[in-house]
Amino acid sequence: MTAGVNSQKKKNHETANYHRTQMQKEIVIQRLREQGCRITKQRLMLLDVILNEDCSCCKEIYYRAAEVDPGIGAATVYRMVNLLEEIGAISRKNMYRIACGAVCDREKACTIELDDDTIKELSAKSWNAVVLAGLKACGYIDKQRIKSVVVQSCDCEEAG
Repeated sequence: MTAGVNSQKKKNHETANYHRTQMQKEIVIQRLREQGCRITKQRLMLLDVILNEDCSCCKEIYYRAAEVDPGIGAATVYRMVNLLEEIGAISRKNMYRIACGAVCDREKACTIELDDDTIKELSAKSWNAVVLAGLKACGYIDKQRIKSVVVQSCDCEEAG
């Protein structure tokens, strides 16, 4: 019985995400039309990739889109991303993806500025250990490992 309830909850969650994504897609398509843009198959496919995938840069979007349509060009992806940014559908400047794992040897992978203007630079291994320890201490994880972290930059007045 419990497995059936959990399965139904998962299905309802996936359906909610699908409806939300479809609604977002329809709003973006309407804004593109208002700008006088044609809604081509490639634009629809790119929109699906952007809304449904965890891409942090144009290159990642291009690689995912090329899996669906090998004939797509990088310039098409960049133009679409720029267009989506112009209509306010996405913002590239506020999204960063950090993908250094525990075995990465990169030095200065993370720079932290403290309120007393002290700067702390952490290697990828140190950064990973700090985040992992924090997640465990707060009860967010047990035995999982960090795959990547997506950080939104803060535009509020309190941000340094």
